[in-house]
Amino acid sequence: MNDVAPGLKKLIRQDVQSMHAYAIQDSTGMVKLDAMENPHRLPPALQAHLGQRLGALALNRYPDGRVNDLRKALADYAQMPEGFDIMLGNGSDELISLLAMACDVPGASILAPLPGFVMYGMSAQLQGLKFIGVPLTPDFELDEAAMLAAIKQHQPSIIYIAYPNNPTANLWDDAVIDKIIAAAPGLVVFDEAYQPFASKSYMGRIAGHSHVLLMRTMSKFGLAGVRLGYMVGPKALIAEIDKVRPPYNISVLNYECALFALEHAEVFATQAQEIREQRAILLEALRGLPGIKTWKSDANMILVRVPDAQKTFDGMRARKVLVKNVSKMHPLLANCLRLTVGTADENRQMLAALKESL
Repeated sequence: MNDVAPGLKKLIRQDVQSMHAYAIQDSTGMVKLDAMENPHRLPPALQAHLGQRLGALALNRYPDGRVNDLRKALADYAQMPEGFDIMLGNGSDELISLLAMACDVPGASILAPLPGFVMYGMSAQLQGLKFIGVPLTPDFELDEAAMLAAIKQHQPSIIYIAYPNNPTANLWDDAVIDKIIAAAPGLVVFDEAYQPFASKSYMGRIAGHSHVLLMRTMSKFGLAGVRLGYMVGPKALIAEIDKVRPPYNISVLNYECALFALEHAEVFATQAQEIREQRAILLEALRGLPGIKTWKSDANMILVRVPDAQKTFDGMRARKVLVKNVSKMHPLLANCLRLTVGTADENRQMLAALKESL
């Protein structure tokens, strides 16, 4: 039974029927460098310690007030400003969906630079909001004039600023961002998913704004499998958005893993430092390859343009190295591949596969 029965099919929204589900590439037996994951696992002693803690949890009970311990621990870790509050999501993806749901008033719209994270546009579509994508410049900088014109014309409810951006990995000009914040008629949401690898954060600058929110995730910290995102903003604003959050969206396993990780933050900080060092080595090696264009990175990924993205991607996959072919995502990304920064050994294998596949 491959097709939905006609009587049932008409119950499902037409735009949903025409969508494609988010595709996860099969990585069995591969050097997996396609999803910006931290390549380092917990040391064995910490694995055993965490296992004991998780095994002792009351899995027969709904999540309890312990989730507030995590909210406080994250607020301290992120150095959240006074008068702000923190909201948790099942990954940043859920927070993006909840924002669209909370702001779904007649005529509401979401604006974001393109190319960017696909969930901004998808959350708008699924919630029935208009989505306005504003192309970046050919070198992936914010187009100041185009952004300000689009804000003036469309008066968006939410503007997303990825800091740094995915898949381009760059931080944008703060002076342009300040103008966008000043022009915004609604919310401005900073998405700092890659903050552990970035040279700066906007956290220290959000305190003076009543309409600015900042999201982060534990995924790039090193807990992609735990699915935990968090959002900070002015207390009254967070209280309103929090009303659409499902009551038990963070499981006891999720919050205990996250608390454990924050107790051992120095382990993850060392891992992030190693990834930043590997990124520098990788960038230097890539810049030495003929026919390849690279862009500066403030994330744990590097965007490269090659002569033929599909041929190079297929060649690398045949050599058991999996990266992300982003060349069809947006015209500005023509012939671009996104390479996750892995361990020293993984990066060596990736470079060898890339050279052989060009």
